[in-house]
Amino acid sequence: MMKAIGNRIHYGWVVVGVTFVTLLVSAAIRALPGLFILPFEREFGWDRGAISSVLSIGILLYGAVGPFSAAILEKYGIRRVVLISLGVLASALALTPLMTSLWQYLLLWGVVAGLATGMMANVLGVTVANRWFSKRRGLVLGLLTASAATGQLVFLPILASITAEASWRTATYAAVGAAVVLFAAAALFMRNHPSDAGLAMYGEAEPTTPAPFRGSVFVEPIRALREGFRSRTFWLLSGTFFFCGLSTNGLIGTHLIAACGDLGMPEVTAAGFLALMGLFDLIGTTLSGWLSDRFDSRKLLFWYYGLRGVSLLFLPYALQAGDAAMLAFTVFYGLDWIATVPPTAKLATLRFGRGAAGMMFGWIVVAHQVGASVAAYGGGAMREWLGSYTVPFLLAGFLCFYAALMSLKVTKRAPAATAV
Repeated sequence: MMKAIGNRIHYGWVVVGVTFVTLLVSAAIRALPGLFILPFEREFGWDRGAISSVLSIGILLYGAVGPFSAAILEKYGIRRVVLISLGVLASALALTPLMTSLWQYLLLWGVVAGLATGMMANVLGVTVANRWFSKRRGLVLGLLTASAATGQLVFLPILASITAEASWRTATYAAVGAAVVLFAAAALFMRNHPSDAGLAMYGEAEPTTPAPFRGSVFVEPIRALREGFRSRTFWLLSGTFFFCGLSTNGLIGTHLIAACGDLGMPEVTAAGFLALMGLFDLIGTTLSGWLSDRFDSRKLLFWYYGLRGVSLLFLPYALQAGDAAMLAFTVFYGLDWIATVPPTAKLATLRFGRGAAGMMFGWIVVAHQVGASVAAYGGGAMREWLGSYTVPFLLAGFLCFYAALMSLKVTKRAPAATAV
């Protein structure tokens, strides 16, 4: 089967397709808690700060597992890791409708789902792109990064409608079904390396056998972090990604539906805006990958963060002004949602080399998720204290301007020992 496919199209594109859908479904499931904030307040009487604290822990663990997932993917293979992660995630989802206490929500979503989805995050996309593609790597990474937002496009309006018309439990079981179908697809079509299909990497003439992973999956990421601590580039990329996470999935991804609900907008309508962002991010992030193959990634990051800051300053007005203003925000912000990932990953690969890129980018993603965790909790807490989300939205906008300036300080030159 692989040979037949290989005669017409490089099997790497099949692996990209499976990875795209894996990241898509994982991201959609990761976004479910944002839909459930208001239903949980009504049913369980949990306050928004308590719910946000669980989401904050889940987001933090989602990022913290990144560098270790890079090492685990190298040691045990993409296919095995994806299948185990999907099985664990489906189990946590299936148990969620049975919960009755906040600690159970913390265990299932703060810990188990956070770790399982973290194994199927941006580090997976970086690993696939680096293993299967010598050329078009930026485009592939942009496409795989965009799949996270596309998950919102495909699933969130459907799940929001199910939640509104049936219940959040029914929506959760629908997500379980999606995870089971994806498990079957990954079992059939996912492969670890081009050598598994008797192929060379896309863009190369001769097949190569991957070097076996040496060392411990726990020790090697720590060694990579120690190297990163000595690098100015690592600190700058981690700092900008902290503000990236704070201004995207931590704040908007977690709280936009609730912010719209505060102003009387139906949850299905608010989820539709969030999903529409996914459509425009699919365009914007894929284009960002294409641009990162051709232009200075530092300048791309400067524009991405600067424009995101402008859109966040506009958001409080858009929420008050109505659907037309929200549509304008959705399009503008959506094009920039996670367009920062391809140029950030490219700069990490240039600086640290293809072999270490997965773990180093994984640590940079940790900073992203720490920022997201701060915003997930801080946004909910500030809403409780101040009665609205205006201050956190404006604060995030100004922090994006600071991230734009940081981006220009990144060193583009790759040391001779790690050049790719």
